[in-house]
Amino acid sequence: MRRLNVLTWHTHGSYLYYLSHAPHDFHVLVKPGRPPGYGGRCGPFPFGPNVRDLPADQARTQAFDCILFQEDHHWERDQYELLTPAQRALPRIYLEHDPPSLPPDDIAADARRPQWPTDVRHPVDDPAVLLVHVTPFNDLMWNSGRTPTRVIEHGVAVPDGVRWRGDVERGLVITNHLARRGRRMGADLFARVRTTLPLDLVGMGATELGGLGEVDHPQLPAFAAAYRFLFSPVRYSSLSLSVIEAMMIGMPVVALATAEMATVIEHGVSGFAMTDTRQLAIAMRALLGDAGLARSLGEAAQVRARERFAIARFSADWDAALRAVTS
Repeated sequence: MRRLNVLTWHTHGSYLYYLSHAPHDFHVLVKPGRPPGYGGRCGPFPFGPNVRDLPADQARTQAFDCILFQEDHHWERDQYELLTPAQRALPRIYLEHDPPSLPPDDIAADARRPQWPTDVRHPVDDPAVLLVHVTPFNDLMWNSGRTPTRVIEHGVAVPDGVRWRGDVERGLVITNHLARRGRRMGADLFARVRTTLPLDLVGMGATELGGLGEVDHPQLPAFAAAYRFLFSPVRYSSLSLSVIEAMMIGMPVVALATAEMATVIEHGVSGFAMTDTRQLAIAMRALLGDAGLARSLGEAAQVRARERFAIARFSADWDAALRAVTS
């Protein structure tokens, strides 16, 4: 079967890198200066030749098999400004990375405003479009209307030879812009826990909270491997790729048992996952004091990650979705 030409955007660099493991060619829109969302092949990711920069003002001159939207403004604005009517009639997929959230407070409430995330309608309401969710929880939460949905769970690949060591008796948090993302991503929990336990923070904007700064994605698994455990303070979000990558190298994870995370970590077997934050701190102390316990949980986490989040399965799932919509 021939390779497909897919037009898309650079929304999450690590996801785009893993997506490029699918056996197709991805044309990624670029604007001058490579602003957020239009960076193409930018960043430290080892993209292969099947990921190609495409100047946004040239998109209407190219032939594609499928359009892969990843953000609301791609759907609501870019397709009309950058694509021809014929291109907008091509097979289309909307990749939704997040669970639903309520409108910001500065939007005036009215009778149509949802009161709970479960009532939020997805911006795509089109039976001719495939809506892909990255977790079953997200699919459950969104009101997708008439749009057919499919779940493609994450798949990751870590560098060969990287294995968890845990010789540094500290915990690690990996989150971008934690300060600005607040309670939803657990900024308050990170600040509280680090007053009594040794925790380091890495990611974009990490220095705003006294963290270490950003570590490039290709080097992140090897960097994390030295730490005793990974702590995910996230209350409500999609399953973090950094959690899966940590599990894949055999690193134990301590996390809140919320959203999809509740199905990923088997408490006391492949990590610690609970909603009582006091018990989370106890679990972290246990891992800091017992390297053998950390190793046992990390080994079980690695088995779980390899079973559920293998890059080969992820690639095959995306191949199947792309071929289904273009058949």
